Amino acid sequence: MNYKIVAKYIKDLKFEIPNPKTFFLLEKNISNYKINIDIKSNQFKEKIIEVETTLTLNPNKDDFDKINTKIVFSTIVEIDGELTNKKSLEEVILIKVPNEIYPEIRSLFVLLFEKSGFKRIKIEESIDFKELYLKRSIQ
Repeated sequence: MNYKIVAKYIKDLKFEIPNPKTFFLLEKNISNYKINIDIKSNQFKEKIIEVETTLTLNPNKDDFDKINTKIVFSTIVEIDGELTNKKSLEEVILIKVPNEIYPEIRSLFVLLFEKSGFKRIKIEESIDFKELYLKRSIQ
């Protein structure tokens, strides 16, 4: 199944550092966060699908002041072919499109941290969406 990305945009963005204490402790506490990625899709029109990729940083524990960060990136995809092949459509939505747009989402997320004064924020450069898809299908 072939597809073409016809548009992409930031649908929602949240970047909250609640107070100076959290700001000053963030570089020390950043290791207490993990990246979470969520992918959802909605059929917009016939053969046009919106793929929402959400990237958040979630705390591993609750014993410190937390930041609240989230970016929802919407990708409008035109499908060339029939939408009846569910497996092929899932691969486009959950593997191919995220692989193509993740570098852009990551770059935006890192830019927010850098512009807030954090130069050493490490966010995974690449994610194996195929591996995530295969793990999901086993469950």
